[in-house]
Parts: sequence; structure tokens; C-alpha cells
Amino acid sequence: MKKKKKLFFMFLWLFLVAILFGSSTYAWFSTNRVVYINSLNVNVRAEGGIEISADGENWKTILAIQDLIDAHNALYPTSVNQIPDRLEPVSTGKTIDTTTGFLNMYHGLVEIDSSGNYVLEATRSIEVDGSGEISDGKFVAFDIFLKTQTPTDLYLTTDSGAVYNGDDSVGIENAVRVAFLVQGNASEGTPLRTIQGLKNANLATTYIWEPNYDTHTEEAVRHASEVYGITTATTSGNLIDYDGIIAAFDDDRYVTVDKADATNYPDLFKKVDVDFATEKGFTSNKQVFSIQGGITKVRVYMWIEGQDVDCEDNASIGNFTFTLQLTSNRG
Repeated sequence: MKKKKKLFFMFLWLFLVAILFGSSTYAWFSTNRVVYINSLNVNVRAEGGIEISADGENWKTILAIQDLIDAHNALYPTSVNQIPDRLEPVSTGKTIDTTTGFLNMYHGLVEIDSSGNYVLEATRSIEVDGSGEISDGKFVAFDIFLKTQTPTDLYLTTDSGAVYNGDDSVGIENAVRVAFLVQGNASEGTPLRTIQGLKNANLATTYIWEPNYDTHTEEAVRHASEVYGITTATTSGNLIDYDGIIAAFDDDRYVTVDKADATNYPDLFKKVDVDFATEKGFTSNKQVFSIQGGITKVRVYMWIEGQDVDCEDNASIGNFTFTLQLTSNRG
């Protein structure tokens, strides 16, 4: 009897260990896991006569985050600049809310059912103006205004990207996405409220950038294989396709993370076309999109993509830095 009891507890222990290890290898993060942004740097180099503004009125060559925060209380009271100091996984299928001009973003949660399956549900996450600890935002979103005298091609400089702040990367920077929504253009001298009110972004003027596409941790490589059936490598990997969320749904749809795609649920997911992808430590400026002469309003989003293979529990610690630097210099 004692031997059987001992074997029973040994089996129970192994069962619990299996659950604990298994719980760290599914898509998205477990409840209450967040990632902190150490710093957010946004600036535009002056080459080619590009200037940047947080409100469409005051022009600079380098725009600080405090400018974005202050804009709401000064000349741009209708701004919705959401700059939290922590992030949670969200997803987008690159669809636009035509009323607001915002990118449709969805916050995902994963629950384990009685059979041990990981079931995903998603709710719409709409940005609210605010920053730091008082912001409940799950992602970063803000408006910038760019001014040039002539039509200009824009490039990401090699200083741009997401970098983990620590000695040994946990891979969270590899799940980052950045979107640029070109909301419209106006000539200099156009009333300020008209410039600020531009919200004409559509699929053709919405661009998604994936930094560090070629790099994964060993945990992410295993996660890609076990959850998605995707084979990749820790370095020199190919760009991996993924399906973003396009509609809210709750757990009664019973969407398990391994089936969370447009093939199984075409009303909930859509394959995302990544417009620009850069390797970790890319060494030459990357052309992104073009703007017309005059003043162009661009809404910028930065987030952790829950549908990315790199978005798994092992990556949900520490913090990282975003840097966005645009230039007209081909480099």
C-alpha cells in the first residue's frame, strides 16, 4: 500500500510538472504578464528638409515624447496619444476604424479548459490619451506631423528598432510590430484644426514594419514548432507569416491557439501583409513610405503582436527600448 501511495504521488508530481512546463509554450502571455518599456525615442533627422511636429504647428528636427504628452494640453486638445509604460499582447489584422482613423487592435486572453486546451478570446482595445503609470493602454499610439517642401521618400535609419535592455535577451523584442497610418496631407497655411483632423488612412496607406524578423530564442523556435507547426531557427530565419485578429470574440467560439487563423476562422482572423521587415542589427537604411510636399499627418502604433511565434511566456519579463528614426537619406 505504501509503495502504491508513493507511486501515486510521484505520478501526480510528474503530472503537475508537465502542466507547468506546458503552460510556458503557448501563444500569447499568461494572465497578469506585462512587459515594460524602458524608453521610447522618436526623432526625425533634418536631412532633405524634413521637419516634425506633435501638433502640426510647432516644428522641430527632433521630437521628444514629452512633446507628444504636452500636445494634448496645448494646441492639440483632440489628440489621442497613448504612451503607457507597460505593454500587453494585442493583435491586428490591419483593418481601420473609418470613424476614428484608428487601427483596430484586439487584446487577447488565454484560458486553459478542462481538457488542457488553450482557448483564446479577444476584445477590442481602443486607445485613450494618457501616459506612464496612469495609462491603462495595452499598446503605444500617437500622432506626428511631417513637413517637407517636395514629395519625399522616407527611410528608417539603422538606429531604429526594438532592443532588449539586459545582458541575455528573452526575445520579446522579436514580437514587436510598428504601424504607420498616413492619415492625409494638406498644404502649408491650411487651418490647424483641419490638419489635425485628418483621418483618411486606408489599407493602401497603412504600413506595418516588423523589426528583428530573422532572430528567435530557442524557446521561441520550440514554440513555433509545437504550437504552429512552423520550423525556424535562432538566427537567419525567414519572415514568418501570421494571421492578425479582425473581430472580437469570446470563449464560446472555442478558438484554440493552434487553430487561431483565417483558415479555421475567416471571420475572426486575416493574414497580415508585413510591408517592411528588417533584420536584427540591419546595416543600411530601409525605405518605408513616401509623403507629399506640405504637411502630412501620420499615426504611429507600437505593440507586441500576440499572434507572433516570439510572443510566449518565457519572453514576458524585463523591458526594452523603442527607437523610431526617419530620414530622407537613402543611407
